[in-house]
Amino acid sequence: MLPRDELLEGCGQPQELATLIDLAEQALRTWEPVWSGFIPAELRELALQRLGSLAEVRLLGAGGWPQAERQRLLLRRQELATAEDTDSSLDPPLAGLLVSGNFLFDPAEPADVRQGLLAAGLDPGELGDIWMRGDRGAQAVIAADAAPRLGGLEAQVRSVTVQLEPVPLAQLQWPASRSPRNLTTVEASLRLDAVASAGLGLSRNRMNELIRAGAVRINWQVVTSPSRELRSGDRVRLEGRGELEVLEVQATKRDRWRLQLRRS
Repeated sequence: MLPRDELLEGCGQPQELATLIDLAEQALRTWEPVWSGFIPAELRELALQRLGSLAEVRLLGAGGWPQAERQRLLLRRQELATAEDTDSSLDPPLAGLLVSGNFLFDPAEPADVRQGLLAAGLDPGELGDIWMRGDRGAQAVIAADAAPRLGGLEAQVRSVTVQLEPVPLAQLQWPASRSPRNLTTVEASLRLDAVASAGLGLSRNRMNELIRAGAVRINWQVVTSPSRELRSGDRVRLEGRGELEVLEVQATKRDRWRLQLRRS
């Protein structure tokens, strides 16, 4: 048995981490690798910090593409890791999903597509990353065992009826890879909407809408106030746009703020 109480102590997501501990104990007990459902980036980071430090367990994340935010975790015995790392049986059980519809007059964000797919019957653990394809719809990574029941189905995303088509991962057109880069901006304030707009390349009005809709997180916590002030060390995440880290904040002689940011 794993030291459950110690692993959960001070944890901000005890129920979710406990589920992963259960899967790790199953892998240890049966000597068989176990895949979790899709988990968000903050839970994956927490699991790697706490379970990844154990001598008995090996963790591996997979979300379909190198920069996937939502991933499935493979949990297995440490003794089996070296021998099985190249075993095809450890390939992540993932598939692709085409979400087709005309969003020309009602543009959508990945969060809108996620809401529509969950309403159509997908479980959160079956749904990975989502990215838009302009006004034609979206693409997504899903659990392989969810694919058979989605073919030919329709879903509602905002005011648009979309068609769902499961496809192999290889048929997806992956979003452009984001290489981490540092940037400098000078802003009149440290407001979330101002800094995130400059760092993530969206208009301030659009950023305001996304913040109020609950699509933006600071240090993994959803923030709905555009006026929330940022400080050095804060990490701002917007699904489909990546993460913005505030590296340094300096006051200028003209009562403005010079910020060093890293976008990834």
